Amino acid sequence: MNASMLSYILFSCLLLSVQAQICSVREIIRYTNRLLEESSVSCPCRETAGNSCSCLPIAEPGHELACFVEGTEHMLKNNVSSKAVIERLNRTFQTQRDRNLCESLARGKECQYKTKGNVKEFLNKILRTYQAINK
Repeated sequence: MNASMLSYILFSCLLLSVQAQICSVREIIRYTNRLLEESSVSCPCRETAGNSCSCLPIAEPGHELACFVEGTEHMLKNNVSSKAVIERLNRTFQTQRDRNLCESLARGKECQYKTKGNVKEFLNKILRTYQAINK
């Protein structure tokens, strides 16, 4: 392996660690895990009136941040347990979206999704997304 290849590899690793820091990966994973531990039994998401289960957008690739903002805003309006944690996540997602901090997640300012899920499915989507950046 020559010196230029080694420097390229080191530079790539540095960029990935910077991306992970800018994206607040560890913080988001910690908060999301806390919410998952606290959330009650997962009820099915049905978009009918009178259903106590929240239906939240499960984002398409590149639209995660917009959907995470939309979903956490919905949780704030309807899910008052852990309000401080959800507010923190919401602010972090808004900042990342507005400043294009997590490039792989913020290609679109609009939330695009094909399916909706309950709170647990939504939180698991956040967790999987940020764990992938953390690798």
